[in-house]
Amino acid sequence: MNRLGALLFSFLNVILTLNSWADSKPDKFYYQNAVYREEIKSVKLFRDGNELSNPVFELGSDVQLVLKFDDLAEDAKNFSYTIIHCDANWNESFIQQSEYLSGFPDNPVSDYAMSFNTTVKFVNYQIRIPSEECSPKFSGNYALVVFEDNNRENLVLIQRFYVVESLVRIEGLVKKATFDAFNGENQEVDFKIFNEKLRLLNPRDDIKVVLMQNRRWDNAIRTLKPSFIRDNVLEYDYSKENVFPGGNEFRYFDIRTKRYNGENVSEIKFIRPYYHVTLLSDLIRTNKKFSTYKEMNGNFVVESQDRVTDYDTECDYMFVHFLLPMPSQLIGGSVNIFGAVTGWNANQSNQMKWNFELAGYELTMLLKQGYYNYQYAYIPDGAQKADLVNLEGTHFLTENDYQIFAYYRDQGGRYDRLVGFTNLNSAIKN
Repeated sequence: MNRLGALLFSFLNVILTLNSWADSKPDKFYYQNAVYREEIKSVKLFRDGNELSNPVFELGSDVQLVLKFDDLAEDAKNFSYTIIHCDANWNESFIQQSEYLSGFPDNPVSDYAMSFNTTVKFVNYQIRIPSEECSPKFSGNYALVVFEDNNRENLVLIQRFYVVESLVRIEGLVKKATFDAFNGENQEVDFKIFNEKLRLLNPRDDIKVVLMQNRRWDNAIRTLKPSFIRDNVLEYDYSKENVFPGGNEFRYFDIRTKRYNGENVSEIKFIRPYYHVTLLSDLIRTNKKFSTYKEMNGNFVVESQDRVTDYDTECDYMFVHFLLPMPSQLIGGSVNIFGAVTGWNANQSNQMKWNFELAGYELTMLLKQGYYNYQYAYIPDGAQKADLVNLEGTHFLTENDYQIFAYYRDQGGRYDRLVGFTNLNSAIKN
């Protein structure tokens, strides 16, 4: 095993995501964003031209989604991909691929390039959806599944995306929670669905809504029913059922250059043969004064301020060292790095370890040059969602994005159609 392989082996882990809370049968596979191999890095799925965008496009439009990921290897592998239609709860739909896909169900990942002039060797892969080879014909939830050697069970990664047919219009507002037992620091999301184009026989049950905060699925609200129904308008105006903790602005660091320390970077060292980045020690922000600043709501971008021409193949990888000092070790749960950098999952690859000598939680992650957002999450044993309030604090003035998805199934229909989508921002008042 080479030196990189030996170093990476210490990070090898089994993907253990937060407990699944989808209402699915035990024998059904639940599709979620996941990376099944430690050597697969920098996974991003977005609308072409906007690396920070939601992976959503309208049925029949000319918009493409781009999936990018790196494999820490010196040679290309025989990767393929397929697309699976899912219901609103991310279980596979009861329809055949030949019905909802045009083109071929399985396709090779033929767009790849070797890294150039980097200390860590890797192969960069890219997939575009839709394409001439494979294009969705139905709206709804989709899972993009990458596998190796033409074996769908030999999983590499899964990424979710959405295809919408705009049959309803969604308007909403994020405000301070009306009824708030948590010291007034919660955010309430009120919205309306205008359904002039759909004939709803049972409006209360025909539309299923999913409300998400910053693209997180673990704390998504999926049980909302209209509070009022009138003249083709469904109103969702609650005081408790549609409430999220405001949370805190995401922490950030800048590793776009190897020549000097970026924001929140304490030190960059080249310890042959790799670069190591030590971040400034973080502080627990519970009960700290709130400070607002611009960030990316948990996202990250791959970029470089060094002399490179292609971010995908010339941005290098560095070992990034996190440290969160604490008075004592937490009992009954784990501390994890949380955000898009970890796929919004809590698992062994981003679980921090307690260091008795430093009196704090520490973690080393191998990350590509770029600009990163993150937070510290506390995961109680057996929990179904990450707790960001315990370590980060919460404030109703925090700027957050909220995604609202509206699903509809025809009478006797066999799949959930995604008939509406919108993104709200808590800082924008309508």
